[in-house]
Amino acid sequence: MSGVVDLAAVKAAGEAKQKAEKARAQAARSGGAAAPARLIFNVDEAGFQQDVLQRSTEVPVVIDFWAEWCEPCKQLGPILERLATEYAGQFVLAKIDVDANQMLFQQFGVQGIPAVFAVIAGQPVPLFQGAAPEAQIRQVLDQLIQAAEQQFGIVGTPVEPGAQDEGAEEAAPEVPESPQETALGAAHQALDAGDLGGAVAAYRSVLADDPANDEAKLGLAQAQLLERVQGVDATQARKAAAENPADAKAQITAADLDLVGGHVEDAFGRLVDTVRRTAGDDRDAARVHLLSLFEVIGGEDPRVVAARGALARVLF
Repeated sequence: MSGVVDLAAVKAAGEAKQKAEKARAQAARSGGAAAPARLIFNVDEAGFQQDVLQRSTEVPVVIDFWAEWCEPCKQLGPILERLATEYAGQFVLAKIDVDANQMLFQQFGVQGIPAVFAVIAGQPVPLFQGAAPEAQIRQVLDQLIQAAEQQFGIVGTPVEPGAQDEGAEEAAPEVPESPQETALGAAHQALDAGDLGGAVAAYRSVLADDPANDEAKLGLAQAQLLERVQGVDATQARKAAAENPADAKAQITAADLDLVGGHVEDAFGRLVDTVRRTAGDDRDAARVHLLSLFEVIGGEDPRVVAARGALARVLF
């Protein structure tokens, strides 16, 4: 299922939000800011997983791809470093020497340097290429920070003066997991292991105790989606949907396959069209299923907002 990467971003968002909330709670218990972290650091292929991917669940990581021979890089680098210090923990700056890290250079699809990317909750985001003016860079960073907070609940970590130096990172004391966090962790593990029935049961157990838990709602919706498409012959299902555009059941199955394949807008559009074409129980089934798919992606996602508007126009 090629689109699981897209759905994994949803789970990563929930996990990142949980970690961010845990860090804020930890800071509140200690009566002050969280432990300082490095603001500017060099990254190589060996340390990328820990220094970038793992850290991106707590703070937006901006990546500066540069090289010693690159003159524009020498103009951009100091600006990014100064802004990293000025923003004081709202993002961190990872510097990658492309000559020494060709694999990372290729994996990000960098076309030329300097190139600036970000990673939020493990998801790469291209920002800009070339030595952009400082005003434009500030605007991009502000948008990045806003998106990280609104979509993932990631607010960064306050730092103290001098914390940007290499080696200044200090681990914060561990806060014991609550029973709810333990239950969510078990649900995530079941989902990761492919135990979809176990994941569904575990998420339902969390929601029985905390019906408003957004992370459990997202996890349950994703597990149920993956459970529904297990064993489905995708070729036959898509053929049936193409031949019977007014068949609500066929369109619902095809929409599930669209979503698992990462084609979010296609899944939503398919069901909006089905609501438009059908009536009675079929129309209601398509509408209700579309609302359930919104739960997989999350209500604040722009694609969900757009599809809600399209659905409202069809219904009213």
